[in-house]
Parts: sequence; C-alpha cells; structure tokens
Amino acid sequence: MHRPVIGIIGNSTLINDSYPAQMVGEGNLHAVAAAADCIPVMIGAIPVLATPGELVAAFAGFVFTGGRPNVHPSRYGHEATEGHGPFDLRRDAVTLDLIRAAVAAGKPVFGICRGFQEMAVAFGSTLHPEIRDLPGRMNHRMPPDGTLEEKFALRHSVALAPGGRFAALLGCEEIMVNTLHGQGVIDAGERVVIEGRAPDTTAEALVIEGAPGFAMGVQWHAEWRATDDEVSVRLYEAFGAAARGGAV
Repeated sequence: MHRPVIGIIGNSTLINDSYPAQMVGEGNLHAVAAAADCIPVMIGAIPVLATPGELVAAFAGFVFTGGRPNVHPSRYGHEATEGHGPFDLRRDAVTLDLIRAAVAAGKPVFGICRGFQEMAVAFGSTLHPEIRDLPGRMNHRMPPDGTLEEKFALRHSVALAPGGRFAALLGCEEIMVNTLHGQGVIDAGERVVIEGRAPDTTAEALVIEGAPGFAMGVQWHAEWRATDDEVSVRLYEAFGAAARGGAV
C-alpha cells in the first residue's frame, strides 16, 4: 500500500538576507514520515502557485506548522498593532482558505502552534497578541536561552475535556506539553471546540465541530521528537490513519 502524501505548509524566509525562499522545519517532516507513516511534501505559502481546490485534490491531508509570523489581525476583525507582528500575508492567504476547503472535503487537517491559531481563525475565532499580558496568564513563549532540548521541554499540563476527541484518542484527561507561543485564542468561533486548556485557561487543543474528517489542532509543538512522546505518537498515528481512509 502506498503511503499517503501529506502537504506541509511552508514559511517565508530569506537566504543570506536577500534571496526569497520557503522553508519547513525538519522536525515537521520527520514527524509525518516516522510517526504518521506518510510522505511529507512542503507546500509553498505563495497563493499564486495553486488554488485551495487543487491542493485538496493533490494531497491526502495537511499539516499546518508553527512559524514566527502571526496571523494578521485583519483576518479576525481586529486592528493591527506592532505587538501583533510579524506577519506573513501570503501564508494567511494560502492557509485560511485551504483549511476550510480541506475540512469541507473531509481531508485530515492537523494544526500545530501557528497552525492551531490558523484553524481557529479560519472558523471565526479571535486571537490576543500576547497571552502573557492578560491577568492571571503565564508566559507561554519559548525560553530565550538554553539548548533546543531545554526550549522544547515539557513545561505545563493541559486538562482535556472529559469525553472529548482528545481524551478518547489519548486515553487520559491530562497531559504535559511544551510551550513556545505568544498569541492565543480569546473568543472561539462557533465551530471551534476547545478541548484542552493550560492551568491558566489558555486554549491548547481544539477540534472543528461537524468536520467529516480528522480536524484537530494543538497549541504546543507536537512535532518535537514526535516518535519519543506518547501524546505525539498517538496524534500523528491517528492523523496518518485518517489519511489512509481510516476512522477519525
């Protein structure tokens, strides 16, 4: 049986500060290949390359990865400030329509960090530019110092909704996760069901209500050493099974 081909959204970058390029962190590629048992292929976040319909027809599923730029606040009806940035308007133009099209078509969609926020915004949610500035919230940003292992270390718990999709898939109602984000969901859209929250109530796991296929997002970086983390293994295995036409 051929392994399903999974589209992984790219991020804009500059080589030598001048040559435009697209990139995907290698961890995202290895996670899809090893933990989901699928073939990872990067999709350039450039809207003129392909329509959402063409991409949905070409891939068995999609992973929307983390990235330094944030979803532009105009996409959820807010005014932009310096604190909302930086931005990647081309990625916004690709991902939000693609997420809606993929969900409608029943293609599996897995959102990670920025991808979690993209899924939320695609279905009507709003974001706060800096969660740690809200009363009672912790600092969810990546530690500025230390090794990669220290930066991606498990840092806080997430309580999962009893009887929800995540609790059923993971077989528990509390997990430990890493945290490397600044923005966060404030008001969830009508179809955005928050199934996981940090101890400070920050949204950490979501599902899209009524989606005919796998449509789950996590605010943490599930791709980090995905084959060594039981939570990540179960998420990617379920995503891969859905891409092969299995139950969601």
